[in-house]
Amino acid sequence: MKAGQSRIRLFLVFWLFILSGVAFFDRSNITVAGVAMSKEFGIDRVHLGWLFSAFLIGYAGFQVPAGWLSVRFGPRKTLGLALVWWCVFSAATTLASPAFGNVLLQLLLLRFVLGLGESLMYPSANQFFAYWIPKQERAKATGWLFAGVGVGSGFTPPLVTWLMLTYGWRASFWFAAVIGVIAAAVWYAMARDRPEQHPGVAAGELAHITAGAAREVNTGKNPAPWGAIFASRSVWMLSLAYFAFGYIAYIFLSWFFIYLADAHGLDLKKSALYAVLPFISLTVCCLLGGVISDWLVRTRNPFTGRCIFPSVALLACGLFLFLGSRTDDPLLATIILAGGVGALYLTQSSYFAVAADMAGGHTGILAGWINTFNQIAGAITASATPWLAGQYGWASAFYVAAGFAVIGALAWLTVDPETVLAEAGHPLNSLAETVVE
Repeated sequence: MKAGQSRIRLFLVFWLFILSGVAFFDRSNITVAGVAMSKEFGIDRVHLGWLFSAFLIGYAGFQVPAGWLSVRFGPRKTLGLALVWWCVFSAATTLASPAFGNVLLQLLLLRFVLGLGESLMYPSANQFFAYWIPKQERAKATGWLFAGVGVGSGFTPPLVTWLMLTYGWRASFWFAAVIGVIAAAVWYAMARDRPEQHPGVAAGELAHITAGAAREVNTGKNPAPWGAIFASRSVWMLSLAYFAFGYIAYIFLSWFFIYLADAHGLDLKKSALYAVLPFISLTVCCLLGGVISDWLVRTRNPFTGRCIFPSVALLACGLFLFLGSRTDDPLLATIILAGGVGALYLTQSSYFAVAADMAGGHTGILAGWINTFNQIAGAITASATPWLAGQYGWASAFYVAAGFAVIGALAWLTVDPETVLAEAGHPLNSLAETVVE
């Protein structure tokens, strides 16, 4: 570490990794607890899929407003509010009861409202990166953020299984609420919206950040560049690629635990053990993908690092999904499909690194925009997967996902990662202007 240079940004990136893990535990515990909930409340697989979709509809529908809030009020406040929101509605899930009427309707509303709160997570985090992370470090930072998805989702099956077998399914929701409160307190105490506002940031670190980051200072009063967003082919193709990503990802995030039980006849404990493997692969590849993407940008060019690399990875993902779905041995199928989810998450950091490069001070808004497509795809997957599995077998669900991998790969090849979105009078990548509020 250079003299005079602190590493506050590295701690805050690490804490965003923790928050991402908490967020995915909070949303994923129902994929395991749902087995017991279904038995208690008489909910079949299709209606359980509705619960998964309800969360994602709320999550997708509020992505763009979440991005605007993160720009207007800053990531410190918006993410802190989001964490408290999760805690409240995670705990409220345990109160669902026939005594209050239709239990399915209660759970649908609770999951929808929980999704509204969680929608603030990634737009806020990416707005934070736009101010705190130099351009040449952005994909690695994003890789750490989304590695939390793997850790949170990976710990969910064994931890929720243990909680459920020991204390009942409601315990997993109370556990999520408690860790959310702790995580929120640490974030609000340690984070600041901009590095120049943080008392622990030394001059060397601040100089490193400002020299390597294209930063517009946005007070929330500058208008969002909607005209540029709607007119940009690269934004639309990036959104399509992230839609494809979301369709594939949510098979694993919503249904993989149940797939192992239904398609391969594994019991609860073995399903929980096998279900961890894809998320180990996800975590490792999320981190690796950010490193590779940044390295290719430095040694080759932005198009190779940000576009060709994820395109090739998505094609590899499609091949793994096709092969894994045709394998009868449960362990071998899990390993091959884990390779597929790993290849998918090699691409994760590229989406938001490109969004931050394009949008600068309005990164939260563009991140929310592209993530809307991701979550719409996830909502479709959550309900379509059990229908496809019931009508045509589980392999068909993975065949469709493999097809989306090809679509995403082709979409990436039409993205220009050096696009700069701007409205007249409001450049988004100004190095010259700095305002401290």
